[in-house]
Amino acid sequence: MLYELEPAATIIKTLGGLKAVSEIAGVSRHSVMRWRYPISVRGTGGTIPHQHHRKLLVAAKERDIELSPLDFFPEELRR
Repeated sequence: MLYELEPAATIIKTLGGLKAVSEIAGVSRHSVMRWRYPISVRGTGGTIPHQHHRKLLVAAKERDIELSPLDFFPEELRR
């Protein structure tokens, strides 16, 4: 079953996919995949654990990819 919960799905795609993000964050691809899964199936509900935010933001800047701290929040909370 494929899950693509936000905002994790978009951030993962933006940064180049599961492999790239797992290398940046220093975690397994399976862990990154779970960020897109609902909590009901042992995922994070679309959230990226906060301890990875800084690494992902730095990597995005180094790669000239537009990513901001607000991107880590669900759309309804970005105001």
